[in-house]
Amino acid sequence: MVDGFGFPDLNGLIEVLCLTVMFYYVLFFFRGTRGAPVLAGFVLVFVVLIGVTRLFRLDALNWLLGRFSVYLAAAFLIIFQPEIRRALAELGKQHMFGGRRARETLVDEIVQAVFLLASRRIGALIAVERAIGTRATQESGISVDSMVSAELLASVFFPYTPLHDGGVIIANNRIVAARCLFPLTQQTELSKSLGTRHRAAVGFSEETDAVVVVVSEERGMVSVAYEGRLLQNLDEHRLRRFLADILLKPRPSRRFRDTLRDWLRSLRRNP
Repeated sequence: MVDGFGFPDLNGLIEVLCLTVMFYYVLFFFRGTRGAPVLAGFVLVFVVLIGVTRLFRLDALNWLLGRFSVYLAAAFLIIFQPEIRRALAELGKQHMFGGRRARETLVDEIVQAVFLLASRRIGALIAVERAIGTRATQESGISVDSMVSAELLASVFFPYTPLHDGGVIIANNRIVAARCLFPLTQQTELSKSLGTRHRAAVGFSEETDAVVVVVSEERGMVSVAYEGRLLQNLDEHRLRRFLADILLKPRPSRRFRDTLRDWLRSLRRNP
């Protein structure tokens, strides 16, 4: 033991573990949301005040901060009420069993909808969220909470419907947003014949690990953007196999450092 500090006992280790898990999930649920910068400022101010009062032994201010902690917790619940409600809703949607079967159904419904639209030369832009959250992009569109079905996906993109412009985002095997604005890629090597939908698909796949399916309105061609690359002119078999290879494989576990990096990246995109 040095200067009164030593290794924590079992209870201390359990407390550290619980706090680590708690902070991990706070960052996980808040990354990519409008409340993320507010949370960063909230934590920064609180940590600075605590540090200053401890460093300069301002006992009166430290005592006041301790008394105000209850009110700060209530303020936290009020300010971040939408994000907390959304996080609890997402937890409620997680299923312990049948996850692979649900993803297989998701692939079938997407493929069916895509080729229905392609046969009628109707443009479409569909993104399937994976490990990196897409809440910032979801909030640029119209919130939806619906099961994925080929009929619903196809009807969203039919011309003259209110939601046909922009892209659809699917997360946790549900349609969560429509009419979303995807970022355009800055790649110069893409063919100039590609339209805005294809550039938006590639741009979104560069910023996230989502799989983005595109249907060309002019030619009815089906393409997929993933990790900044575009695969064009896919038939039904190749699209189904590609989506199955990406979406049906178990995700690699994300480390806390990766989640923190993505959260900080979302802060830079939404100052």
